[in-house]
Amino acid sequence: MSKNNDELFKNVISHAKEYGFVFQSSEIYDGLSAVYDYGQNGSELKNNIKTYWWKSMVQMHENIVGIDAAIFMHPTTWKASGHVDGFNDPMIDNKDSKKRYRADQLLEDKITRYEKDGKAEKALALQLAMDEALKSENLASLKDLIIEHEIACPVSGTRNWTDVRQFNLMFSTQIGAVAEESDQIYLRPETAQGIFVNYLNVQKTGRMKIPFGIAQIGKAFRNEVIARQFIMRMREFEQMEMQFFVRPGSEMQWYEYWKDTRLKWHKALGTADVKYRYHDHVKLAHYANAAVDIEFEFPFGFKEVEGIHSRTDFDLSQHQKFSGKKIQYFDPEINQNYVPYVIETSIGLDRMFLLTLINAYEEQDLSEGDKKDSRVVLKLHPCLAPVKAAILPLTKKDGLPEKAREIMDRLKLDFNLTYEEKDSIGKRYRRQDAIGTPFCITVDHQTLEDNTVTIRHRDSMEQERVPADQLEQIIGSRVSWKNLL
Repeated sequence: MSKNNDELFKNVISHAKEYGFVFQSSEIYDGLSAVYDYGQNGSELKNNIKTYWWKSMVQMHENIVGIDAAIFMHPTTWKASGHVDGFNDPMIDNKDSKKRYRADQLLEDKITRYEKDGKAEKALALQLAMDEALKSENLASLKDLIIEHEIACPVSGTRNWTDVRQFNLMFSTQIGAVAEESDQIYLRPETAQGIFVNYLNVQKTGRMKIPFGIAQIGKAFRNEVIARQFIMRMREFEQMEMQFFVRPGSEMQWYEYWKDTRLKWHKALGTADVKYRYHDHVKLAHYANAAVDIEFEFPFGFKEVEGIHSRTDFDLSQHQKFSGKKIQYFDPEINQNYVPYVIETSIGLDRMFLLTLINAYEEQDLSEGDKKDSRVVLKLHPCLAPVKAAILPLTKKDGLPEKAREIMDRLKLDFNLTYEEKDSIGKRYRRQDAIGTPFCITVDHQTLEDNTVTIRHRDSMEQERVPADQLEQIIGSRVSWKNLL
């Protein structure tokens, strides 16, 4: 990262804690590595991102339904899916610092540094060599690349590396009353398998016809060795996934459709086009015949936020094989039974949260002449803002708090609001700017006379006098999901 980007990222992390978005888990006990809690504003923002995804995926598509599968699943599920035998990352240890790293991420960081330094040819050469090593699962070549490009341990500064080896990422636990008699099960490393094992249930009870999709939002768990980049890579995280079941032979058409559709979903929030790019996979997962990442330019470089994968019929065929249950679809249009192919869209909710926070964070210098002023504002899309409006009585007396409460009671059934009467009105405006509140509604003495209020707009800081009876319409028109969907 450049100094400016590094400083920006640190400021966003600090802002997230100061204003109740993200806290280190178990912080009073010095925290738990790579695990985070969402605070009062963070949980609201996170829920709004979920709502945006759910509405666009389920509510706006007649042929997509949602489920909520359990975290614990029969252990054979993970044998069938290939996770027990093949859910690994290439790891390497530094002998001096005793720290463990993902070999591919060390190389990706080096590629990013080459790009930042204007060494495009070196970056491309290393990218191609790494892709080839990963595709052929040549762990020795990964180490050779780390040595060749003089990659040092960030902690010790030395290049005293072990060999690269595979490390399984699944958490295991026991189920049963007595430990000695219990069976080993896993915390799910992805939410997709909960959809696949429920394919028959949903298809039959919903009378679903191909093509159709099943969507889910849920927790997943991975024993990540590397804890870094804030909530970018965590051991407990949340996914928003949709598996779209299609007729074999039509998968690439649907793959292109969802690739285009999902990028439009991201850009609808107002993000600049240059901040996004596609990255096609060179090494495909064992289940895929095509895969692409939608990447966003974070302060530390372009990183994946969503994947679109053509998973073929691998998952349903595997579960059919391991369970002994027939998992097929009779297609009346061609009078044929077949195992459907699957197009997957999978987005990391926590990464989307971080993307949204970084994209909205802005430090503004408002100085004029000798008058020094500044503010930090989160320019969140109004639909995503944790608080839609702040109700602010100008003073704590003369009946203004009572009038402000009256207005709030009328609006709070439709909008998430906050009430503040502490500090000057200017300081209260700044506090609401910092959490991304689109509107501040000030109740003053004129309100008692003519029932009008001052509404201040976050982005422009412009203020206008409006009848209090019009607030539902004014706020509602700006925070309506119709503005995004």
